[in-house]
Amino acid sequence: MRAVRFSVVTAVATAAALTAVTGCAEKSDGKGDGAVKVTAKDDSCAVSKKTLPAGHVALAVENKGSKVTEVYVLFPDDRIVAERENIGPGTKATITAEVKAGSYDVVCKPGMKGAGFRQKIEVTGGTAVKRSPEMDKAVADYRTYVQAQADETLPKVKVFTDAVAAGDIEAAKKAYADSRIGWERTEPVAESFGDIDPKVDVREDGLEDGQKWTGWHRLEKALWQDKKLGAEEKALAPVLYKDLVDWQKRVGTAEITPTSMANGAKELLDEVATGKVTGEEERYSHTDLVDFKGNVEGAQKSFELLKPIASKNDAALTATLDKQFAALNTLLDKYREDKSSYEFTSYEKVGKADRKELSDAVNALAEPLSQLAAAVTK
Repeated sequence: MRAVRFSVVTAVATAAALTAVTGCAEKSDGKGDGAVKVTAKDDSCAVSKKTLPAGHVALAVENKGSKVTEVYVLFPDDRIVAERENIGPGTKATITAEVKAGSYDVVCKPGMKGAGFRQKIEVTGGTAVKRSPEMDKAVADYRTYVQAQADETLPKVKVFTDAVAAGDIEAAKKAYADSRIGWERTEPVAESFGDIDPKVDVREDGLEDGQKWTGWHRLEKALWQDKKLGAEEKALAPVLYKDLVDWQKRVGTAEITPTSMANGAKELLDEVATGKVTGEEERYSHTDLVDFKGNVEGAQKSFELLKPIASKNDAALTATLDKQFAALNTLLDKYREDKSSYEFTSYEKVGKADRKELSDAVNALAEPLSQLAAAVTK
């Protein structure tokens, strides 16, 4: 769950949310143009090129401001093409995206709130990027996976929301974490539906001005901190279910590319690093390790589908990723109370040293995973 989003009023349409890929900048489909430089400051957003060819484009971002910033590539209607969050002052990042001919906005959001600063760019020369049959298969298989996760999530959500609506606190607590696994596995795609994610998965500190707090975490607080389900909470239960039915119906229309899959895998690891390892995501229920496992599984699924392509271009990278995924999963299993289910140790019982060990394992995987998009598009 990203901490801040574009305003709910924007009603962002469907698209696959892609996160940044740190590491080497790539060229635009072999045309030799190199990366587009993006300079983010506290009061501006500058791009080195405003016209570029269709294909795989790398944006080399440098934050010269004093605030943490986010950088997005957006369609004119604010659908997300690519994004990079949490770019610290004085740091750099590279965003890799697949773009077709058309108009786009590059947006820098210093402080990670507000409308940000926009620069328009034009992409010319084609409407589609040439892909190999292996790439097409990876995209098709991932699309099937994402839809299956949404389909399987709805019955679990119904168990949770029915319990909330009935005022059954213990039953709702028991169903809560399980209802979120499919969402966590496919979060990069789910978050691209900008008018759904803020309704179902926002934390209280991520609310935009004037936004009503709804969704999983609103009910999580009622269950674990407030320890009561009043009329308001009971009324929010069917709203959550309805919003997730909307997600299920729309997820099949998401724009998915090999690059978005690779970038999405990295984003899932970023979600773990910034929300789950810190204990911020499930601050009331302490079910962070369930979300953690879901994020890792989703990232691994993208990698496994892209592995036949990436291994031809960078066998050493895929071998490293195999090793690091295995190491992280082995570490997570230490906290799995039932190996046949998703029952994990409450995160409040995980000590500081153990949290650091988990964080180090995530970082060890995140660095090579950030190179996957480049390996896929070589």
